[in-house]
Amino acid sequence: MARLVFDIETSALPLETFDEVQQEYLFREAERLPTEEERAKRRAEISQQFNLWPFTAQVVCIAMVNADSGKGRVLYQADDFEEEESGDEAAVEFAPQMDEAELLTAFWDAAQRYDTVVTFNGRGFDVPFLYLRSALLNVPITRKDWLGYRYQTDPHCDLAEQFTFYNVSGRDGAARKFNLDFYCKAFGIPSPKAMGVTGLDVNDLLAEGRYREIAEYCLRDVHATVELYRVWRDRLAGIK
Repeated sequence: MARLVFDIETSALPLETFDEVQQEYLFREAERLPTEEERAKRRAEISQQFNLWPFTAQVVCIAMVNADSGKGRVLYQADDFEEEESGDEAAVEFAPQMDEAELLTAFWDAAQRYDTVVTFNGRGFDVPFLYLRSALLNVPITRKDWLGYRYQTDPHCDLAEQFTFYNVSGRDGAARKFNLDFYCKAFGIPSPKAMGVTGLDVNDLLAEGRYREIAEYCLRDVHATVELYRVWRDRLAGIK
């Protein structure tokens, strides 16, 4: 059974993308606060959340690795999308794309060849984000079954749910949810944050044209997820 491990990176769309009515809607909560200082602070907080919403952000990178072979591909938006990125013997190919629609099209073409996908928090973020962005851009979705029955690991194994046993103990119990970095450090897996880049840096890296750095960071997330998947598969799979 072929298993694809993937992760996405997103970046907020420019504020001018939205008309006045949309902007008023997005910042309505902030405008209800009593002082300008409080309003400004809340507007900044809301702006930081734009990366999390598919109607206010775009997909700028998707890294994919075959969990069994270790081979993979990183699709990422870049100005120079025709550049040669890697040799024929490279385990992972870096493939710059012209725009988000081309990136998503290439992803769905690859995804349909796999039986199962593995993510970290993919059910809560990556998959619905990809579905909605693809719908907005009218990109055909080849796999529409990744948000099906929650309590199964085929065709979608979400490790964030597996390590919390489907949130069995809530936020403060023994199986509370931690982030990928914390799980990696706990299990002795190299953290994707070790190079000093986090998801919070993606907007700035994109603005500075540092596309390859985004791609490499996203790939580190996927490699860490592959290792965490192996821990779950070998030590915890089958617990009900």
